[in-house]
Amino acid sequence: MIDDAWRAHRSGWDFSWLDGRTSSAATPWDYRERAEALVRQADRLLDVDTGGGEFLAGLAPLPAGTVAVESWAPNVAVARERLDPLGVTVIEGLDDMPPPAPAFDLVLNRHGRLDAAALAALAVPGAVLLTQQVGSRNHLELNEALGAPAPGPAGAWTLEIAAARVEAAGFRILEAREELLPFRFLDIGAVVYQLAAIPWQVPGFEPAAYADELRLLEERIAADGAFTAHDHRFLIEAERG
Repeated sequence: MIDDAWRAHRSGWDFSWLDGRTSSAATPWDYRERAEALVRQADRLLDVDTGGGEFLAGLAPLPAGTVAVESWAPNVAVARERLDPLGVTVIEGLDDMPPPAPAFDLVLNRHGRLDAAALAALAVPGAVLLTQQVGSRNHLELNEALGAPAPGPAGAWTLEIAAARVEAAGFRILEAREELLPFRFLDIGAVVYQLAAIPWQVPGFEPAAYADELRLLEERIAADGAFTAHDHRFLIEAERG
């Protein structure tokens, strides 16, 4: 099971391999529902860290001139293949924005890097920023179970810190919410797949390097029925001043 999970095909942010192998609690807010409503009102849309374009494509039809940013090289070609037919320009960084720099009235950022100052520079007054972020306490139970160092300080990226940066960039906070939500791994393959797909959780992770720890974790899952970690999520909706 470990070898199969490690070698499983991955493309963009498609986590369908985990279907039936994990279970998670939903956020008390519905990011997709809010994004869909905002897209219908937008004239110029920017999607930050679009991954393979899966989420953005699901919001179609999109405003003319929509731009998607994807900075992780393996995802760029995947995003372009998916989004080009929808008329979306995919670029590899905000610095690659085609001139003249477009003025966006909606910025979406789902689990992407939040550079509030750079986004404010590209947003018109009254533009809406909607972001759902992965906080720095995300899945730390995995690091603890494997005896691996945490990817960073547990309090380094929280709603309080992000909201302060958003406000400092000239946005007015409209809504701000934060949650820790249980995420259950139902077999050891799900753990390995997740760590392979999200390499920054345990940098340098390879099953062979954690063989003993994975065996013990597999025994825990067999005994308890699952291994529970927690999704650290927060939402900010803000308006450009």
